[in-house]
Amino acid sequence: MKKAKNELLQFLAGLAMLVSGLFIFSQRVTVSSGFFGYGLRIGGFYMSNGLVMIPFIIGVVWMFASEGSFASKAFTVAGVLIIILAIIMTTNIRLVSITLYEWILILVLIFGGAGLLARILFAGRHTSEPSQSPNPRIERTNGRVSTIEDELDRMKKDT
Repeated sequence: MKKAKNELLQFLAGLAMLVSGLFIFSQRVTVSSGFFGYGLRIGGFYMSNGLVMIPFIIGVVWMFASEGSFASKAFTVAGVLIIILAIIMTTNIRLVSITLYEWILILVLIFGGAGLLARILFAGRHTSEPSQSPNPRIERTNGRVSTIEDELDRMKKDT
């Protein structure tokens, strides 16, 4: 006989493992940005940091000069997106030197906790008893489900 699983306890343990693993990982990572020394390179096109600001500046001037046309607003938003893209693309994320034991511990905590959470959150509810149909017009016979109307139609065809 299986013991009843305490799903709340498993959920809380998985959440604690995931949070602690992500915390330890975040303490072992350094993030730096080289925005002021680099430019934005997309394919063969290169824009230095000053050039990244030009679409935004043109969009703002155009928006005030044309009393807020849709095209000027779209150009300004595109300029902001280019600036955000340049910042993200020039961000460097590095893992500091850690021991193999710490790395394995971090991975087990993060992915083990995520696995426990996934098992609890995405598991289907399995019951050992056959479910009773909430609709009284549907009956179960030998594993088949049929409605009363289907049975009446079948009986009419047989006669």
